[in-house]
Amino acid sequence: MGGIFVAGNLGQVALSLQEAAEKAGIPLVAAGRPDFDLTDPVGMRTAIDACDPTAIINAAAYTAVDAAESDEDTANSINGAGAGALAAITAQHGVPFLHLSTDYVFDGTKVEPYVETDPVGPTGAYGRSKLAGERAVVAANPNAIILRTAWVYSPFGKNFLKTMLSLAGRDGLSVVADQQGNPTYAPDIADALLSIVRQLGGKEPTEAQAGLYHMTGSGETTWHGFADALFDEGARYGLKKPILNAVTTADYPTPARRPANSRLNCDKLEQNFGISLPNWRESTAACVKRLSEMGELG
Repeated sequence: MGGIFVAGNLGQVALSLQEAAEKAGIPLVAAGRPDFDLTDPVGMRTAIDACDPTAIINAAAYTAVDAAESDEDTANSINGAGAGALAAITAQHGVPFLHLSTDYVFDGTKVEPYVETDPVGPTGAYGRSKLAGERAVVAANPNAIILRTAWVYSPFGKNFLKTMLSLAGRDGLSVVADQQGNPTYAPDIADALLSIVRQLGGKEPTEAQAGLYHMTGSGETTWHGFADALFDEGARYGLKKPILNAVTTADYPTPARRPANSRLNCDKLEQNFGISLPNWRESTAACVKRLSEMGELG
C-alpha cells in the first residue's frame, strides 16, 4: 500500500495531517482506537505491516493532563510503554519515525526558552508519561525523530482557543497571566511533519538528523495574552470581546501543575530541516477565520 502511516486519527494533529496530506496528494493512512491501540503491540504490528508505510508518525497519546494525576498507569501504558512498542515496530521497517512529545517534560523554572539539551524534570503524571515515552522510543529506535510541541490548538476537537471563543460575550473571564508559552497551530505542525518526511525521502534519518527537536509556533505569550489576541480576531467576525481579568496560577489551581515557562527554542529544527513555524498571531487569525467560515465561531 505504501504512504505515510499515522498512529492516531481523531486528535488535532492527526486530523490536520489527514487534511494536509489530502490537499498535497500524499498517500496517508491514519488509524486509531479501537482498530489501532498503543497498548496492543500485536495489533499495531498487523496494521503497520499491512500498510507497508514509507514513514510513520505517532500522533496518538493520552492527553488528559489533569486526569492523568489519578490515572498515571493508563497514561504510562499509552504514552510510555505504548510509544516504545510502536518505536520497536518502526525500527524493523527501517522507515522514518516521527514521534510527538511535549513541553511538560520540563519543570518550567528556567528563565529562558528551553533547548533540547536542557535537563528534564516533569512535575506531573502526564509529563512523566511523555518523558518515559521519549526514552522508550530512543531505546527501541535510535533513528527516531522526537518533536516536542506545546499549547496546541486547531479548528478540531477541544482546545483553549475554542473554549475561550465559546465564552465570548460573558461579563468577564479570568485567564492565567503568569504562564508563558508558544501557542502552536496543529495544521502548522502537520505541514512541518510532512516537510520532514519529504526531506527524508523514505530513508531513516542520519545520525545528525535523528534525535530531539522542539517545534512550536514562533513568538511567545501568556494564556491571558493568547486569549486577548484571539478575542480581537473574533471581534472581526462579530463576537463580543469580554473583559479579561488577569489571574495567577495560584488563583486557578488544577490537579496537574502547569509549567510557568513552556517556551521552547526551535532553532535546531530550523538549522537541520529549514523549518520555522509561523508566528502564533498569524496562525490564530487563520484559525478564527476558518471557524467563522465553518459556522463554528463562538
